[in-house]
Amino acid sequence: MKSILVATDFSTAASNAVDYAANMAMAINADLFILHVYPIPVIYSEVPIAINEEDLRWDAEKAIHELKDRLTEKTAGKLKITTEIRMGIFFQELKAVCDQIKPYTVVMGSQGTSASDRLLFGSHTVHTMKYLRWPLISVPLGAAFSTVKNIGFACDFGQVADTTPVDEIKMLVNDFHAKLHVLNTGKKEVFNPDIVFGSGQLQEMLAALHPEYHYITHEDTDEGIMDFAEKNHIDLLTVLPKRHGLLDQMIHKSHTKNLVLHCHVPVMALHQ
Repeated sequence: MKSILVATDFSTAASNAVDYAANMAMAINADLFILHVYPIPVIYSEVPIAINEEDLRWDAEKAIHELKDRLTEKTAGKLKITTEIRMGIFFQELKAVCDQIKPYTVVMGSQGTSASDRLLFGSHTVHTMKYLRWPLISVPLGAAFSTVKNIGFACDFGQVADTTPVDEIKMLVNDFHAKLHVLNTGKKEVFNPDIVFGSGQLQEMLAALHPEYHYITHEDTDEGIMDFAEKNHIDLLTVLPKRHGLLDQMIHKSHTKNLVLHCHVPVMALHQ
């Protein structure tokens, strides 16, 4: 049985992501697993401050039970919902749960409503998309799941055979009966033998899905992708986050971060 894991901190952005995950689970007949991770209490103060870990857990238990009750009522009891609360470092706990339940995908909100929420919650999601080896959907605030008719796949045609998660892409397209749009993020007018070869490889690998190919020629690749996605009614944009080394991080901006924090379309990270 498929299972969709949604992480929540009970914020507005996270609650929206939970609704998105629940509706997606209903659409593909999957179970829903709701995870909340609260941090280990750490106090930096000259004056001792008492923090009761039991109180933190009790508050979390209350919130997650209310959330489960709301979703159960909303789905008329047709959705199997499992909840879990853990204390620890968010990424480590999320990874442990993923390795245990092997989710179809993880869902998280991309950002909060305030500037501080966008900085903290958005960065949380960006880090997870880059380093979690399970599929992860970042849901922008206000995005609602209805159906997935058009899936976008952003690809630069580089090292296609080694980096393209063909099986995951095929599963997505087939599960949602969607149309696949391949977005080439290179420059069409620039001839590069490796890119031409990669394009041919990808066309062969995805031939059974009959995708449409589009060239993004915008000077700013991220802006071009986001503009295409919104104008062409892309319901889910899939990307391949690349974990750059320290030198690369100093030279190149993070395309993943830009898309997650600014795109109005849900973004899904896939890893080979």
